[in-house]
Amino acid sequence: MRLFLKVPLLGRLGPVANMFDWIATALPGIKEILTTGKICWELRESLEGTAPWDLIIVDAASTGHIVGQLDAAQSIMELVQVGMVRQQTDWMIELLSDRNLTGLLIVTTPEEMPVSETIDLVGRVRDRLSTEIIGIIVNRVLPALFTKDEGLIFDRIAEQERDQVAELLGDTALEVVDSAALARTMRATRAAHMQRLAESVSLPLWYVPYLFVRSHGRRVTSQLADTLGEEL
Repeated sequence: MRLFLKVPLLGRLGPVANMFDWIATALPGIKEILTTGKICWELRESLEGTAPWDLIIVDAASTGHIVGQLDAAQSIMELVQVGMVRQQTDWMIELLSDRNLTGLLIVTTPEEMPVSETIDLVGRVRDRLSTEIIGIIVNRVLPALFTKDEGLIFDRIAEQERDQVAELLGDTALEVVDSAALARTMRATRAAHMQRLAESVSLPLWYVPYLFVRSHGRRVTSQLADTLGEEL
Protein backbone atom coordinates (compact mmCIF):
# COMPACT_ATOMS: atom_id res chain seq x y z
CA MET A 1 0.00 0.00 0.00
CA ARG A 2 2.78 2.44 0.85
CA LEU A 3 4.94 1.56 -2.18
CA PHE A 4 2.40 1.34 -4.97
CA LEU A 5 -0.85 2.96 -3.83
CA LYS A 6 0.88 5.73 -1.83
CA VAL A 7 -1.48 5.22 1.10
CA PRO A 8 -0.08 7.00 4.20
CA LEU A 9 0.21 5.38 7.60
CA LEU A 10 -3.09 6.76 8.92
CA GLY A 11 -4.90 5.41 5.89
CA ARG A 12 -3.77 1.89 6.75
CA LEU A 13 -5.64 1.96 10.03
CA GLY A 14 -9.28 1.20 10.71
CA PRO A 15 -11.76 0.71 7.84
CA VAL A 16 -9.19 1.11 5.04
CA ALA A 17 -6.95 -1.57 6.51
CA ASN A 18 -9.92 -3.88 7.03
CA MET A 19 -10.99 -3.41 3.42
CA PHE A 20 -7.58 -4.32 2.05
CA ASP A 21 -7.33 -7.27 4.40
CA TRP A 22 -10.69 -8.50 3.10
CA ILE A 23 -9.51 -8.13 -0.50
CA ALA A 24 -6.27 -10.01 0.20
CA THR A 25 -8.21 -12.84 1.82
CA ALA A 26 -10.97 -13.04 -0.79
CA LEU A 27 -8.93 -12.91 -4.00
CA PRO A 28 -6.74 -15.94 -4.79
CA GLY A 29 -3.04 -15.25 -5.08
CA ILE A 30 -3.06 -11.77 -3.57
CA LYS A 31 -1.19 -12.67 -0.37
CA GLU A 32 1.33 -14.67 -2.38
CA ILE A 33 1.91 -11.82 -4.82
CA LEU A 34 2.38 -9.38 -1.93
CA THR A 35 4.93 -11.62 -0.22
CA THR A 36 6.92 -12.36 -3.36
CA GLY A 37 6.46 -8.83 -4.67
CA LYS A 38 8.07 -7.18 -1.64
CA ILE A 39 11.15 -9.38 -2.06
CA CYS A 40 11.32 -8.69 -5.79
CA TRP A 41 10.96 -4.99 -5.09
CA GLU A 42 13.97 -5.07 -2.75
CA LEU A 43 15.94 -6.89 -5.47
CA ARG A 44 14.97 -4.34 -8.12
CA GLU A 45 15.90 -1.47 -5.81
CA SER A 46 19.31 -3.02 -5.15
CA LEU A 47 19.92 -3.43 -8.89
CA GLU A 48 19.08 0.25 -9.39
CA GLY A 49 21.40 1.25 -6.56
CA THR A 50 18.73 2.58 -4.21
CA ALA A 51 18.87 -0.36 -1.76
CA PRO A 52 22.06 -1.48 0.01
CA TRP A 53 21.68 -5.24 -0.44
CA ASP A 54 24.44 -7.33 -2.04
CA LEU A 55 22.54 -10.60 -1.63
CA ILE A 56 18.96 -11.36 -0.59
CA ILE A 57 18.32 -14.72 1.09
CA VAL A 58 14.75 -15.72 1.88
CA ASP A 59 13.74 -18.50 4.24
CA ALA A 60 10.82 -19.52 2.08
CA ALA A 61 7.62 -21.41 2.76
CA SER A 62 7.40 -25.17 3.07
CA THR A 63 7.31 -27.50 0.07
CA GLY A 64 3.52 -27.38 -0.04
CA HIS A 65 3.40 -23.59 -0.51
CA ILE A 66 6.56 -22.40 -2.25
CA VAL A 67 5.41 -23.25 -5.77
CA GLY A 68 2.17 -21.32 -5.25
CA GLN A 69 4.08 -18.29 -4.00
CA LEU A 70 6.53 -18.21 -6.87
CA ASP A 71 3.81 -18.99 -9.42
CA ALA A 72 1.45 -16.25 -8.18
CA ALA A 73 2.80 -13.58 -10.53
CA GLN A 74 2.40 -15.82 -13.57
CA SER A 75 -1.13 -16.83 -12.53
CA ILE A 76 -2.24 -13.22 -12.06
CA MET A 77 -0.62 -12.18 -15.33
CA GLU A 78 -2.76 -14.76 -17.13
CA LEU A 79 -5.90 -13.31 -15.51
CA VAL A 80 -5.13 -9.58 -15.78
CA GLN A 81 -4.22 -8.25 -19.21
CA VAL A 82 -3.77 -4.51 -18.58
CA GLY A 83 -3.31 -2.01 -15.77
CA MET A 84 -1.07 -1.51 -12.77
CA VAL A 85 -1.35 -5.10 -11.54
CA ARG A 86 -0.23 -6.42 -14.92
CA GLN A 87 2.71 -4.02 -14.95
CA GLN A 88 3.80 -5.23 -11.51
CA THR A 89 3.67 -8.90 -12.46
CA ASP A 90 5.66 -8.34 -15.65
CA TRP A 91 8.82 -7.13 -13.92
CA MET A 92 8.40 -9.66 -11.09
CA ILE A 93 8.33 -12.54 -13.56
CA GLU A 94 11.36 -11.09 -15.30
CA LEU A 95 13.36 -11.05 -12.06
CA LEU A 96 12.20 -14.50 -10.94
CA SER A 97 13.09 -15.99 -14.33
CA ASP A 98 16.56 -14.46 -14.56
CA ARG A 99 18.99 -17.23 -13.67
CA ASN A 100 21.73 -14.70 -12.98
CA LEU A 101 19.60 -13.06 -10.28
CA THR A 102 17.26 -15.61 -8.72
CA GLY A 103 17.58 -19.24 -7.71
CA LEU A 104 15.73 -21.73 -5.55
CA LEU A 105 17.76 -23.72 -3.03
CA ILE A 106 15.98 -26.71 -1.52
CA VAL A 107 16.82 -28.02 1.96
CA THR A 108 15.97 -31.58 2.96
CA THR A 109 17.04 -34.35 5.33
CA PRO A 110 18.17 -37.88 4.37
CA GLU A 111 14.94 -39.61 5.38
CA GLU A 112 12.27 -41.31 3.31
CA MET A 113 9.44 -38.78 3.53
CA PRO A 114 11.55 -35.59 3.15
CA VAL A 115 13.39 -37.11 0.18
CA SER A 116 10.10 -38.10 -1.49
CA GLU A 117 8.72 -34.59 -0.93
CA THR A 118 11.90 -33.08 -2.36
CA ILE A 119 11.74 -35.21 -5.51
CA ASP A 120 8.10 -34.21 -5.96
CA LEU A 121 8.94 -30.52 -5.38
CA VAL A 122 11.71 -30.58 -7.99
CA GLY A 123 9.27 -32.01 -10.52
CA ARG A 124 6.60 -29.38 -9.78
CA VAL A 125 9.11 -26.53 -9.94
CA ARG A 126 10.43 -27.70 -13.29
CA ASP A 127 6.92 -28.12 -14.68
CA ARG A 128 5.36 -24.87 -13.46
CA LEU A 129 8.08 -22.31 -12.72
CA SER A 130 10.75 -20.50 -14.68
CA THR A 131 12.88 -20.06 -11.54
CA GLU A 132 16.02 -22.18 -11.63
CA ILE A 133 16.82 -24.68 -8.88
CA ILE A 134 20.39 -24.04 -7.72
CA GLY A 135 20.79 -27.31 -5.87
CA ILE A 136 19.83 -29.20 -2.73
CA ILE A 137 21.29 -29.01 0.77
CA VAL A 138 20.99 -32.33 2.61
CA ASN A 139 20.94 -31.47 6.31
CA ARG A 140 21.59 -33.68 9.37
CA VAL A 141 23.84 -36.21 7.63
CA LEU A 142 25.19 -38.74 10.12
CA PRO A 143 28.98 -39.13 10.23
CA ALA A 144 30.78 -42.36 9.42
CA LEU A 145 32.01 -43.97 12.63
CA PHE A 146 34.47 -46.37 11.00
CA THR A 147 36.37 -46.98 7.82
CA LYS A 148 35.41 -50.02 5.77
CA ASP A 149 38.07 -52.24 7.41
CA GLU A 150 37.20 -50.93 10.87
CA GLY A 151 33.55 -51.66 10.16
CA LEU A 152 34.30 -55.30 9.46
CA ILE A 153 36.13 -55.61 12.78
CA PHE A 154 33.30 -53.87 14.61
CA ASP A 155 30.69 -56.17 13.06
CA ARG A 156 32.60 -59.20 14.29
CA ILE A 157 32.83 -57.75 17.78
CA ALA A 158 29.16 -56.76 17.86
CA GLU A 159 27.92 -60.12 16.60
CA GLN A 160 30.40 -62.73 17.82
CA GLU A 161 32.46 -61.33 20.68
CA ARG A 162 29.90 -59.63 22.90
CA ASP A 163 30.61 -61.93 25.84
CA GLN A 164 34.33 -61.17 25.71
CA VAL A 165 33.61 -57.40 25.58
CA ALA A 166 31.34 -57.65 28.62
CA GLU A 167 33.89 -59.72 30.51
CA LEU A 168 36.77 -57.34 29.80
CA LEU A 169 34.97 -53.96 30.01
CA GLY A 170 31.70 -54.62 31.83
CA ASP A 171 28.08 -54.72 30.71
CA THR A 172 27.96 -50.97 30.13
CA ALA A 173 30.42 -51.41 27.25
CA LEU A 174 27.71 -53.33 25.38
CA GLU A 175 25.54 -50.23 25.46
CA VAL A 176 28.26 -48.39 23.57
CA VAL A 177 28.51 -51.25 21.08
CA ASP A 178 24.74 -51.31 20.56
CA SER A 179 24.63 -47.53 20.13
CA ALA A 180 27.39 -47.66 17.52
CA ALA A 181 25.58 -50.46 15.71
CA LEU A 182 22.38 -48.40 15.65
CA ALA A 183 24.25 -45.36 14.32
CA ARG A 184 25.80 -47.44 11.53
CA THR A 185 22.41 -48.85 10.58
CA MET A 186 20.84 -45.39 10.50
CA ARG A 187 23.68 -44.04 8.36
CA ALA A 188 23.35 -46.92 5.90
CA THR A 189 19.59 -46.36 5.65
CA ARG A 190 20.00 -42.64 5.12
CA ALA A 191 22.72 -43.22 2.55
CA ALA A 192 20.21 -45.20 0.51
CA HIS A 193 17.77 -42.27 0.61
CA MET A 194 20.53 -39.86 -0.45
CA GLN A 195 21.41 -42.15 -3.34
CA ARG A 196 17.77 -42.21 -4.47
CA LEU A 197 17.66 -38.43 -4.29
CA ALA A 198 20.84 -38.02 -6.32
CA GLU A 199 19.59 -40.39 -9.01
CA SER A 200 16.15 -38.76 -9.22
CA VAL A 201 16.86 -35.04 -9.46
CA SER A 202 20.21 -34.62 -11.28
CA LEU A 203 21.12 -31.56 -9.20
CA PRO A 204 24.15 -30.58 -7.11
CA LEU A 205 23.88 -31.94 -3.56
CA TRP A 206 25.66 -30.33 -0.60
CA TYR A 207 25.84 -32.15 2.72
CA VAL A 208 25.63 -30.65 6.19
CA PRO A 209 26.47 -32.96 9.12
CA TYR A 210 24.26 -33.82 12.05
CA LEU A 211 25.58 -31.84 15.00
CA PHE A 212 25.02 -33.51 18.33
CA VAL A 213 24.44 -30.36 20.35
CA ARG A 214 21.65 -29.11 22.58
CA SER A 215 21.91 -25.41 21.80
CA HIS A 216 22.11 -23.54 18.50
CA GLY A 217 24.10 -20.41 19.20
CA ARG A 218 26.83 -18.60 17.36
CA ARG A 219 29.35 -21.45 17.66
CA VAL A 220 27.01 -23.94 16.01
CA THR A 221 26.12 -21.44 13.29
CA SER A 222 29.82 -20.96 12.57
CA GLN A 223 30.32 -24.73 12.37
CA LEU A 224 27.53 -25.09 9.85
CA ALA A 225 28.76 -22.11 7.84
CA ASP A 226 32.30 -23.50 7.67
CA THR A 227 31.05 -26.94 6.64
CA LEU A 228 28.74 -25.54 3.98
CA GLY A 229 31.54 -23.32 2.72
CA GLU A 230 33.77 -26.37 2.27
CA GLU A 231 30.98 -28.17 0.44
CA LEU A 232 30.45 -25.26 -1.93
